[in-house]
Amino acid sequence: MNNYEISSLLEKVRAINPLVHNITNVVVTNFTANGLLAIGASPVMAYAHEEVADMAKIAGALVLNMGTLTQKEVKSMLIAGSSANEHGVPVIFDPVGVGATPYRTETAKRILGELNISIIRGNAAEIANAAGHQWEIKGVDAGEAQGNTIELAGTVAKELGSVAVITGKQDVVSDGTLTYTINNGHPYLTKVTGAGCLLTSVIGAFSAVDKDPVKASVAALVVYGAAAEMAAEAANDKGPGTFQIEFLNSLYNITASDIEARGSFEKISK
Repeated sequence: MNNYEISSLLEKVRAINPLVHNITNVVVTNFTANGLLAIGASPVMAYAHEEVADMAKIAGALVLNMGTLTQKEVKSMLIAGSSANEHGVPVIFDPVGVGATPYRTETAKRILGELNISIIRGNAAEIANAAGHQWEIKGVDAGEAQGNTIELAGTVAKELGSVAVITGKQDVVSDGTLTYTINNGHPYLTKVTGAGCLLTSVIGAFSAVDKDPVKASVAALVVYGAAAEMAAEAANDKGPGTFQIEFLNSLYNITASDIEARGSFEKISK
């Protein structure tokens, strides 16, 4: 991959305007919808048992986010995921806070056990705990890195049969054989609620236009991280409130030349 391929994928998202079906948490719905619109995708938030199967089958991608869990929402995720699997729609899973409570851990295991997940995206603690590895977690936030996230991503990808995306100071994408590290981003992203959740949905948008989950994930991370860098510069140290607004602007305005100038990623294995 190179920055030209990444910018080409971004233009493909903007040209196709893929429908991304989100079953996400109540904290981030508005930000997720606005972020997807800014980058050129078409968001829909459908939760009702009566329609999620129909919505999932016509979507370009289905994003399942378990940030605010209810029994009804879990059922919707399983219905929608089954429909997506049946119709060849990629499913991207964000196991928010898995490991924090037994219910979250059991729910993540159920989703991973019953559905074919194309991509799982989370911080190191979430990805580790989703696969049954121990990693400190407080609420929905990860503790400090306790191990090698590159090794963790590769291990989890092999164990789950999904592309593993670990985000943090350095992002990692692995399918168990092919691994990339991505160095774009800005610390302000950790000060905006829903930044990780929106990222998962942006990965969904890229997955909707490219069936290679590794390529789609890397492209989404580079574009997202580069946009964050641009937003931080535009915010001029005013703080995360201004950053959040500028971040939506940057997702909308980022160009191929911005990606060429800022894109920072490396393939570390074949």
